[in-house]
Amino acid sequence: MTQGPGNLQTIESHILELQSLHPGASGDFTGLLNDITLAARIIGREVTKAGLVDILGATGEKNVQGEVVQKLDDYANGVFMNCLGRRGQVCILGSEEMADPVYVPVSQGSGRYVVIFDPLDGSSNIDANVSVGTIFGIWKRRSERTHVGEQDLLQPGRDLVAAGYIVYGSSTMFVYSAGHGVHGFTLDPGIGEFLLSHEDIKTPFNGHVYSVNEGYAGHWPPEVRQVVETLKTGRPGRDGGMSGRYIGSLVADFHRNLLYGGTYLYPPTGSMPRGKLRLTCEAAPLAFIAEQAGGYASDGQGPILDITPTDLHMRVPLYIGSREDVLWIEKCLSESCGKL
Repeated sequence: MTQGPGNLQTIESHILELQSLHPGASGDFTGLLNDITLAARIIGREVTKAGLVDILGATGEKNVQGEVVQKLDDYANGVFMNCLGRRGQVCILGSEEMADPVYVPVSQGSGRYVVIFDPLDGSSNIDANVSVGTIFGIWKRRSERTHVGEQDLLQPGRDLVAAGYIVYGSSTMFVYSAGHGVHGFTLDPGIGEFLLSHEDIKTPFNGHVYSVNEGYAGHWPPEVRQVVETLKTGRPGRDGGMSGRYIGSLVADFHRNLLYGGTYLYPPTGSMPRGKLRLTCEAAPLAFIAEQAGGYASDGQGPILDITPTDLHMRVPLYIGSREDVLWIEKCLSESCGKL
């Protein structure tokens, strides 16, 4: 007798169960997450057939960061803008691809959430068929009336009500947290549903992998070079050094390290002394996920989640992954690694 599958819980039913954990929660939050999963399904479909249609390669334009916009990146941004807030849940939408946030007209009692996202992280890898991803963060509106502004847009990661990412690779996987652990869902293309595949993800306390673009080593501050060299050769009290694994797609590198243990580093450089990654649409949402899974994220001085952004596109250094490893890096950056 053939045994049936043990768990066929869809992401929609999981979100509905989650709503019961939040007394007074409305259907707005549930609907918003469902809209994000719809956008993920649409983008995932296009990624899998990207080589068959004219959406690979660059548009010839540059985004607000001065980076060349990839065609699929531009498409993904449009999908998110069209899918989110259709039912009046969102008051502000912010995207890594747009210079300014979009303030959605709201009436009293509507538009409870702020959503900031990177529609397609790792877009420079699209033509090489490397895994890419989406990152999103959801904050609750602070203002009580219809007027919304910077006090709603510029909130620290500690105030996130939910965050997540989607990996578009050999399979499409949706990973999110709403403050009750981290849960992963894999898209079954046959039925078009995200099914629970990784329940209550816990990242290892320490890992054996570090992920960093060592091509920038000559531009790092001396203390960062010392940190990476010590990771390679071996920390005191650790058996051997760590292995280098770097895909060059933030979501893919973070996802691997979240599951298996490890640390991702994007330090400052001489040309970018404040770092390159964006706080609101990349660092803060992933930091929320990391901490919910037992990990940690730092800018080298303290928790990423405690940083209040000064603008939508504020950049920060990022050290994220297994808790023990990142805490060691944070301490090593302020002291000599040899003393630890």
